[in-house]
Amino acid sequence: MTTSNPAASPDALRLPDALDITYSPCPNDTFTFHAWTHGLVPGATAPTVTFADIDVTNGMAERGEGSVLKVSYAVLPWVLEEYALLPCGGALGRGCGPLVLTREPREGDGAGLAGRTVAVPSERSTAYLLFRLWAAREVPGGVGRIVVMPFHEIMPAVRDGRVDAGLVIHEARFTYQRFGLHQLVDLGEFWESTTGHPIPLGAIIARRSLGAERLTAVTEAIRASVAMAWRDPAASRDYVLAHAQEMDPDVADQHIGLYVNEFTADLGTEGFAAVRELLGRAADEGLVPAARLD
Repeated sequence: MTTSNPAASPDALRLPDALDITYSPCPNDTFTFHAWTHGLVPGATAPTVTFADIDVTNGMAERGEGSVLKVSYAVLPWVLEEYALLPCGGALGRGCGPLVLTREPREGDGAGLAGRTVAVPSERSTAYLLFRLWAAREVPGGVGRIVVMPFHEIMPAVRDGRVDAGLVIHEARFTYQRFGLHQLVDLGEFWESTTGHPIPLGAIIARRSLGAERLTAVTEAIRASVAMAWRDPAASRDYVLAHAQEMDPDVADQHIGLYVNEFTADLGTEGFAAVRELLGRAADEGLVPAARLD
């Protein structure tokens, strides 16, 4: 895959001597950030890396912890005062939305979820925000109890009957059949069919206190890292698989192919429009505070 976004020249990357970044161990993140975090981007100091689930990084952002973070787009209204949204490095695309899964096959409407228990990966996640927008239209009277758990625990919980349904993300799109589960709704299809926009999932944010010059340097380091990953996908393979939580290599490749795309290199006009639509609709429904993207 190629991109029209050129990597910055080495002397343009004026990064802090010490910088920390927190992202998930999922293949799209480890693939995207491999080159930068391993000191392979010319002129860019490698940051210190912490791995954390999205619910953890969302909480970190709300508490003002961390310099550069991978978070849910849904958390932006609570953190944009301290953090700037970077135009690259995140996950946004088409055909890659969250799924609602059940143990038994159900018709493709939400009536069967009324009053039911649903597991979600984070109450601040974009997946959960999309679910709430969908449920407001499709679940009469609303769902019952919401249970937050790490996303890799959700499918076993649905399979074992500990919850009635699960909201899943990432590679679960490719593996839920292995748990004997059934798709109730594809929230990406819901979003795309009602808005025409790609689906905003995960964002990269950085502290505004770094200053404009260093925020630009972080942006260019990420873009250079993405470009290097695409030029030599094999270079990051060991790193990706080492952190992929025993994921099958073919599934990891599918994951990367779906979530690392042109929007990872540059959100562009289309990407920013999708984010504004998501946050605007959610604010209109009273689900998030009104937010303005710089």
